[in-house]
Amino acid sequence: MPFGTVDADPYPWPYDGSFAPESTALICIDWQVDFCGPGGYVDAMGYDLNLTRAGLEPTAKVLAAVRQRGFHVIHTREGHRPDLSDCPPNKLWRSKRINAGIGDAGPCGRILVRGEPGWEIVPEVAPIDGEPIIDKPGKGSFYATDFDLLLRRAGITHLIFTGITTDVCVHTTMRDANDRGYECLLLSDCTGATDYGNYLAALKMVTMQGGVFGAVAPSSALLETLGA
Repeated sequence: MPFGTVDADPYPWPYDGSFAPESTALICIDWQVDFCGPGGYVDAMGYDLNLTRAGLEPTAKVLAAVRQRGFHVIHTREGHRPDLSDCPPNKLWRSKRINAGIGDAGPCGRILVRGEPGWEIVPEVAPIDGEPIIDKPGKGSFYATDFDLLLRRAGITHLIFTGITTDVCVHTTMRDANDRGYECLLLSDCTGATDYGNYLAALKMVTMQGGVFGAVAPSSALLETLGA
């Protein structure tokens, strides 16, 4: 059964008037210990974890609602091969320069390395059986992954975004999705950044030019449309 529009900025989402569980996916970007858990990458850089964790509780509520209604749910994780052969040298250099070197040992294992405790998705929004996980070496979920193939094979045309960080991995993925023709909605309280100003700027960027990358709404507006 399709649902009507969500009260979003700068237009009622989606543009085509309705969205259905079979063609809509909730995308949960990088809810990993390295980005929102003690001892992870963001913590090692000295940022306030409260800012990146702010969206966890609202995201958990949205997850419960969309799972109950049969929507697709897809998770992503950023991380590198243990030998770091897929980590660009400039990315590695920058991380070491701020004392949070990718591949270095930390309280949650080697930083941003696949298979380590810090690479795992936090339990509050952990995947359940049948929900795909996209493992990516970069910021965007389309780069060097089968994300686009998975979406198109499933007939997914509409994407609803949660995750961290708003201004980096979420924004990169949303921009790339928009260029590929997906209709995108970012849930404003289901995301966060290491800097609150960057979070606000990232939300504003989406809404410029009539919704240059899609639309933005609080999770309450989505849940109201879903009758949750």
